[in-house]
Amino acid sequence: MAILHRLFWVVLAAQLLAGCAGLPVASAPSGPASGVAGAVPYPGQWREDYAAAPVGGERVLAFDGAGSVVRIYVHRGGRAPQLGHNHVLSAPQLTGLARVDPGALARARFDLEFRLDALQIDDPALRAVLGPAFEGELDARAIAGTRAHMLGEDNFQADRYPLVHVRSLGLSGEPPWMAAQVEVWLHGVVRTQWVPLEIASTTPALDVRGSMVLRQSDFGVHPYEALGGLIAVQDAVVVEFHLRARPL
Repeated sequence: MAILHRLFWVVLAAQLLAGCAGLPVASAPSGPASGVAGAVPYPGQWREDYAAAPVGGERVLAFDGAGSVVRIYVHRGGRAPQLGHNHVLSAPQLTGLARVDPGALARARFDLEFRLDALQIDDPALRAVLGPAFEGELDARAIAGTRAHMLGEDNFQADRYPLVHVRSLGLSGEPPWMAAQVEVWLHGVVRTQWVPLEIASTTPALDVRGSMVLRQSDFGVHPYEALGGLIAVQDAVVVEFHLRARPL
């Protein structure tokens, strides 16, 4: 029996280290944003807000998807985190608009969005430069398993809620250090929070860096776990961004 017990754990560890594919998916709350206050429809007509002609020194800018970077860091958790992996997701198809007056930056406004179902997961070149926490290239099966678990029906439900949208409500401070109050629309839920910003440039293009923390449970998502919580991902994810917008 002792030999069989050790063999079971050796086989289990080998499967886990090969990636998340094939593992059972934990149950998620039923329905969109179940049990979470603030469920609202997605603001689908936001581009109309930027159709009006600029006033005074305002300019309308378009965010450069190819020149901008959005990375999402998902960290392993559970009772045996050493059996799982940290993951990095990137949003290559970012779109958005901003209305900016360089002389009155606190009055700037912006809308950003990207698709969950277009996220790149665990790009080998990106993992290679992120340090020891992301060491090791994951094979195609492991990446496919991660995508299925994170974006599937029991987690973020990307088929049902494909868009993530961020809308500014106001800015405070002065360049280069400012903060934006934003609404984050995700999984049929909207949450409001402050985000610190570093403004590198406002003319002729807008160049902004920053980071924020999002808790999956705040949006009605149950963080992935398997084997009764032996392995899991942490509830809080880190979002890092470097955004560039250019005049239309």
